[in-house]
Parts: sequence; C-alpha cells; structure tokens
Amino acid sequence: MTVTLSPVTAERFPAWLRRTRAEYEADLVATGETPEEARRQARASTDHAFPDDVPTPGHAVFDLLTDEGTVAGYLWLGHDTSGDSRSWWVWDVFVEPEQRGRGVGRAAMRLAEEYARDEGAQTLGLSVFGFNEAARGLYESLGYEVTSVKMRKRL
Repeated sequence: MTVTLSPVTAERFPAWLRRTRAEYEADLVATGETPEEARRQARASTDHAFPDDVPTPGHAVFDLLTDEGTVAGYLWLGHDTSGDSRSWWVWDVFVEPEQRGRGVGRAAMRLAEEYARDEGAQTLGLSVFGFNEAARGLYESLGYEVTSVKMRKRL
C-alpha cells in the first residue's frame, strides 16, 4: 500500500481541529479522566499549537492518502515543547478503523520521519496511551524507545 501526505487545507482545518480534539478527548475519557477534564485537556493540547484555531508555522497537518485516493487518516507533527528546533513531535496520528491493518500507520510514521528530517529534526518523539497496544507495537517495531512511563491504579 502506498500512502502519501496531503496538507490539510485552510478551509478544512477547522473541521480537522474539531475532530482531533474529539478523538483526544475520547481517549482521555477511556483512561479515566472525567469528560470535563478530558475536554479541558484536549482544548489545551491544541491551543499551544493553534492559539487562534488556525494553522501556524512549526506545525504540519496532513491527510493520509492511499494509492486509491482514499483519505485513510491524518497526521499532525511539529516542534516539540523543548524549544530545540531539532526536536520534533508526532502530536497526533490517526488511521481510520476500516484502514487499519493495511500498513497505513507504518507508512504514516515513515513519512513523518522523512518530513521531520527534511525540516531539520534530529529526533522525533510521540506519546501513546497504554491501552493502545497496536500502536505501541508499531512504534517499537519502528525503533521508538520508551523514555517515560506514567502509571495509575484504580482504587
């Protein structure tokens, strides 16, 4: 399967922003956050990068297009929060459920690495929820290493 990156247009950006917030909010609720706290965190996570809810320099948002022309998901990457322009971050990557298991995620991550490298990145980081075993396996198979772990026990 061939996957290419297609920049999300300014016209489509507001819909993408709503969707990425909603996806993140749902993931936070799945980890045990209250809906209110999940909504606050989801909003805060995008406000740093898109303070006026519009595309900004230093962040790139792409549709993942298959060779059939299908939008298979999206990818958001940009500088991390360290202030080091050589340190980049995958802020969000999402593969549509019907496209999973076809190599789209692996291709997206390789394209993310290529894009970041071309932009001067020397490292590319990401976060993954503990419940997302498929994504964790993919990232480990691509050479990503664990740099921190958060743990919680329900009482």
